[in-house]
Amino acid sequence: MTEETPGFDEKPDVPSGATPEDAEPQAASDEGAAPAGDASENAGLVAQLDQARSALNERTADLQRLQAEYQNYRRRVERDRVAVKEIAVANLLSELLPVLDDIGRAREHGEVVGGFKSVAESLESVIAKMGLQQFGKEGEPFDPTIHEALMHSYAPDVTETTCVAILQPGYRIGERTIRPARVAVAEPQPGAQSAKQAEEGTEAKDGSDPADTGGDGGTKESGGPDEG
Repeated sequence: MTEETPGFDEKPDVPSGATPEDAEPQAASDEGAAPAGDASENAGLVAQLDQARSALNERTADLQRLQAEYQNYRRRVERDRVAVKEIAVANLLSELLPVLDDIGRAREHGEVVGGFKSVAESLESVIAKMGLQQFGKEGEPFDPTIHEALMHSYAPDVTETTCVAILQPGYRIGERTIRPARVAVAEPQPGAQSAKQAEEGTEAKDGSDPADTGGDGGTKESGGPDEG
């Protein structure tokens, strides 16, 4: 029976023909090769991380661009929707303008009474809620952007082209004019302004008291010397 010798240390296998001193450099070379492999692996991970970051930046830019395009699309659709609604309302109210003109003429003749009065007021209330506004008054200056002159005359009591009669009222929705006010206009009488200025100048020049003028300055006429 073989007994183990105490204190005997096993040594690594050494190739035949090699001395123990040759085994120590080989172990050292194995230890030095391990850090080189770790560095190569780390470089590969860094490259993959940079590639992932680049892809993430590209996808983020694409997402931001899509969001901006979507917001522009929503604003454009909303703007078009509002414009289409305004056009539809304007077209509908334009068809009702002759009815409103008939109601206005009937009101001027005192014919809007009874049930017809209730219907007329209901109709006017509904179109007012839809934004229809009436404009055009006698005495206001003529504005070709909102007035349409159907009649023309001269008047001595106006200083500028003035609407003297409203033949048909105008209507607008917000800033959109549905129909201009059809009016009769009057212009200052040719030469009336210069004649008026001349008359005012004459009155200013002759502004002295008439009692102080005439004769010989207001003195009494004296007769001849009294005969004794």
